[in-house]
Amino acid sequence: MNEWCKKKPLEWYEYLNKEVKVKVVEKQEYRGWVFTVDPVSGNVVLMNFEEDGKTSIVAVMGHAVEAVEVLRDGDDAVAERLRSVLMPARRQAYSGEELATRKASLRAWLEKNWVPVTEEGLEGGKLCVAGVLTIDPPYGPEDCSSTNEIILSRVQSLIESNPGCC
Repeated sequence: MNEWCKKKPLEWYEYLNKEVKVKVVEKQEYRGWVFTVDPVSGNVVLMNFEEDGKTSIVAVMGHAVEAVEVLRDGDDAVAERLRSVLMPARRQAYSGEELATRKASLRAWLEKNWVPVTEEGLEGGKLCVAGVLTIDPPYGPEDCSSTNEIILSRVQSLIESNPGCC
């Protein structure tokens, strides 16, 4: 086992959001910003931001790593840019009044389509459909959760067809 794979997750954590040069056993080098290191295998995911606005991603197998050299530290802007590549964009924030309007609109739409819906929780934050599906604020199709995939799919489709949705 190589020295890289012997490191502990907290040691690998120190490499996140830093630009590095990774030397591997085949005498090759990879450069990029460390997005993550797999805590089991030591695999390193590197990202490079191209001039044309595209991003390239390279995964280097942990067992092949001979050495990792930090070239420079990243700042908050680099960390956010790395996260934004693979993570969904942050969702729009809604005021309490907007959430109440969205919830009322969705509830009316579901009831109009003969779907049994109730409010769940102390403050009525969630909508509950037939006791098997919940819809969290801000009440879009991606905010539905259920173990029943058929009901989940149908309710999400119904929400997407709501003229007041999204």
